[in-house]
This record gives sequence, C-alpha cells and structure tokens, in this order.
Amino acid sequence: MTLSVVQIDRETDQLIGEWLPLSEVATRLGISIGRAKQLLRDRKLIGVRREGGEPQVPAVFIRNGDILKGLPGTLTVLADAGYDEVESLRWLFTADDSLPGAPVDAIRAGRHTEVKRRAQALAF
Repeated sequence: MTLSVVQIDRETDQLIGEWLPLSEVATRLGISIGRAKQLLRDRKLIGVRREGGEPQVPAVFIRNGDILKGLPGTLTVLADAGYDEVESLRWLFTADDSLPGAPVDAIRAGRHTEVKRRAQALAF
C-alpha cells in the first residue's frame, strides 16, 4: 500500500489550527519516520500536504507521546463511511451542537465511543 497524502483546501486547513510535520510526529511518538509513514498508510493518523514539503498532521492528534485515544478507530469508521482524508478532517473539526463542540474535542475529552457511534451513523 502506498502512502497517500492529499492537498488540503484552505477552509479545512483553517479549521485545524496547529499542525505538526511528520518528522515532529515521529519524534513526539518516539518512532522512526518510516513507522510514522506507516501510521498514515494504515490510517491511524491523517497527514496532508500544506505549503509543500512533508506531510503534516493536526497537532491535537498527538497527546502525551501517543496518538489520541479513540482516534484510529474513528478514522477507520469514517473511511468505511466513504470519507476521504480531507472530509474526515472537516468532520472531526467542525462544531456539532449535539456534542457540544467538534468531534475531535469530544475524543480529547474521552468520549471517543460516542463520536465513533456518530461516525458510524454517517454510513447509513
């Protein structure tokens, strides 16, 4: 499987806020850049191209030296629902009044099961 890193649109880019280059993600996770690329291929993380250079990942996806708990499963559910990387980022970072906040905020608050259920509902 090849590494697929898409170009992000300006509106989605602005939703995210802080980004980390993939090399920094690898450093924060204590892994090689090759393993970090594998995380992108396996869709445990999403990386996009911004202003050229190496793939970048939303900084919020890395917490205390690990991938945000519940994120990989949510990304899998979104992919299964037909969402590409940019659509997944847009969904994760767009405010949802019923949560409240954005789905990524709920994941950070430990409510990843609830977010995964909402993502599963997208497929139907």
